[in-house]
Amino acid sequence: MKKIAILGSTGSIGTQTLEIVRTNKDLEVTALAAGNNIDLLERQIREFRPRLAAVWKEERAAELKSRLADMDVRVVSGMDGLLEVAAVPESEILVTAIVGMIGIRPTIEAIRAGKDIALANKETLVTAGHIIMPLAKECGVSILPVDSEHSAIFQSLQGGQRKALHKILLTASGGPFRGKKREELEHIQVEDALKHPNWEMGRKITIDSSTMVNKGLEVIEAKWLFGVTVDQIQVVVQPQSIIHSMVEYEDGAVIAQLGTPDMKLPIQYALYYPERRYLPGERLDFGTLTQITFEKPDMETFYGLKLAFEAGRRGGSLPTVLNAANERAVAMFLNRKIRYLEIPEIIQACMENHKNIPDPTVEEILKTEKETYEFIKNRW
Repeated sequence: MKKIAILGSTGSIGTQTLEIVRTNKDLEVTALAAGNNIDLLERQIREFRPRLAAVWKEERAAELKSRLADMDVRVVSGMDGLLEVAAVPESEILVTAIVGMIGIRPTIEAIRAGKDIALANKETLVTAGHIIMPLAKECGVSILPVDSEHSAIFQSLQGGQRKALHKILLTASGGPFRGKKREELEHIQVEDALKHPNWEMGRKITIDSSTMVNKGLEVIEAKWLFGVTVDQIQVVVQPQSIIHSMVEYEDGAVIAQLGTPDMKLPIQYALYYPERRYLPGERLDFGTLTQITFEKPDMETFYGLKLAFEAGRRGGSLPTVLNAANERAVAMFLNRKIRYLEIPEIIQACMENHKNIPDPTVEEILKTEKETYEFIKNRW
């Protein structure tokens, strides 16, 4: 029986992780953490019966505790609650499906407690990769990627020699606005940006995919996960989302991972690595698959991707600014407070305003995030 804890159990990745638990009888949930969706969290607790649950707000945690008075579960709250879930003694692996930089401290806590990490929280490596990866090595734990693209790279590396890796080919669907120019994006509304052509994802990541900032964050994440430079990563637009990413070796061989767009595959692969086991769902039909096409990303129209490459090259605290500015700008767009094209404008302004810190501590990372939010508040 493999025991897991989940941060972000009510989100897209969290609920799909629990679907995998539901169909595999050798997985046991020891702890769950969620934001404020206590209705869904209550249902999850009643079904999967963890001994520990965390809710962000104290008053919501108190409400949940009252609802669950008939069950043997302890309910905690706030950052202390997340840290407790992350390091719960019974678990072997922590699924970090929580959104945002709030995931940094729990991930560090889990690593120090000897837990393997199934990583779906890209902000952790984008902002603190220089802390997380050496710590994981020191503590002897595995960082197992859950992002579709990073899982594809990880899988493509299994049959080759890591030292012979020459280049990573990180694929992108291009999002709902692929092929459009800047003037065509002037009047984009929230509903337009939430219509992803291939993937079912949360609202924030769907907007990030439409601006291609998400792909930029993935570039920085891949840099840390696979020990490469940003210039060894090439973004390739593959609109059908069939090739999830590729690895090019020194001898020119390219190994790719292909499949239908289904996030349960990378989740299950991370939970059972190195074992592969049956996963229900659609399969690629090469008899009806007519073509797989490729394009270069338009980094002038979608210049948030260009800004991410810049932040990844310069490193230090700049990726934190990129991430925090994007997080706040996307929230403002979803709340209809700014126009769609202001998202990259805000990111660029924040990056230009920031004095880079070469090797930031966790405290400096969180301070940079706060300062970025303040800058946006005062300007917009």
